[in-house]
Amino acid sequence: MIYADNAATTKMSRAAIDAMTACMEQEYGNPSSLYALGQHAKETLERARAQVAAVIGAQPEEIYFTSGGSEADNQALRSAAEAGRKKGKTHIISTAFEHHAVLHTLKKLEAEGFDVTLLPVHTDGLVRVEELDAALRESTCLVSVMTANNEIGTIQPIAELGALCRARGVPFHTDAVQAVGHLPIDVEAQHIDLLSASAHKFHGPRGVGFLYARKGIRLTNLIEGGAQERGKRAGTENVAGIVGMAAALEASAAHMEETAARLVPLRDRLIAGLREIPHSALNGDADHRLPGNVNFCFEGIEGESLLLLLDDRGICASSGSACTSGSLDPSHVLLAIGRVHDVAHGSLRLTLGDDATAEDVDTIIQNVKEVVEYLRGFSPIWRDLQSGKKPFIL
Repeated sequence: MIYADNAATTKMSRAAIDAMTACMEQEYGNPSSLYALGQHAKETLERARAQVAAVIGAQPEEIYFTSGGSEADNQALRSAAEAGRKKGKTHIISTAFEHHAVLHTLKKLEAEGFDVTLLPVHTDGLVRVEELDAALRESTCLVSVMTANNEIGTIQPIAELGALCRARGVPFHTDAVQAVGHLPIDVEAQHIDLLSASAHKFHGPRGVGFLYARKGIRLTNLIEGGAQERGKRAGTENVAGIVGMAAALEASAAHMEETAARLVPLRDRLIAGLREIPHSALNGDADHRLPGNVNFCFEGIEGESLLLLLDDRGICASSGSACTSGSLDPSHVLLAIGRVHDVAHGSLRLTLGDDATAEDVDTIIQNVKEVVEYLRGFSPIWRDLQSGKKPFIL
């Protein structure tokens, strides 16, 4: 089997498994308890907080543990919105291709009276700093732009966007779920006020993540009922999961440069091979993208059929975000960069893992070529395109 869906989730690292196993066996006390076993668990929890903070250039007291990236996104947006409303500021800026954890929260905030501006991301999948500058208002209470897109992998100019927001006095949030552990993050140098991350995207366990909130940012509680996380997130902490996340993040950060140096040539090899398929197109900028991300559209086929046939051949891939895999609608990300519905339906996302090889890439290329040709062989859309009844788009 070739696993090429690492944007959906990653295999847990040995570092994370070992750290969690030791924690579950030895540090099983409740960190809120006053006796020694509980206090040992509390010390373990705080060491993990310091580990996570160090990787992104934050202070330990600026890290809040969550159930994952979606919860962190929700809390970040609602906190900034609530703080803005108290100052009479109810305008929020984001982008048209954010994760649904951001977009759906923004829709709810709109229903509550907030004004939301979604910046375009253009055909290359990149936000323009000057367009953010033009969209900022005196009433803007938050800007939220993801560091790297979860479907097409494009990396945004976060430092420049953050610097602009800092100069204008507007809090800046970034959904860094796909970036943390894969790209260098420095919340101070990049002028980030709020950041969301999820452990299972960098070889940690599922169901745990963190929110970075710069000192001075007041968080609004999503969960009430206890004093955990300095009173901002009630519920007994998942100490073993948090320890696993910290171990996975440290390991990923330690090998980040060498992993990227190995993955980028494999990514580019995969892009070059898939470009040989007629009437195909890479989605997003070829260079400003995550080291292992490749996202293509193939005209004349349905992405779901492509995925199922690749699965039969032992290749795990996706057509977009795992959070929307049950939807029949084309990807909102692909529509945002200008792909028409018919083309967006024929998408394929391949995300290489740390252990990917050149042989894996060549096997993927060969199988995608064969499956696309097979599907086009009985596609009425493809027949219409070949006959000239419909014009080719790609």
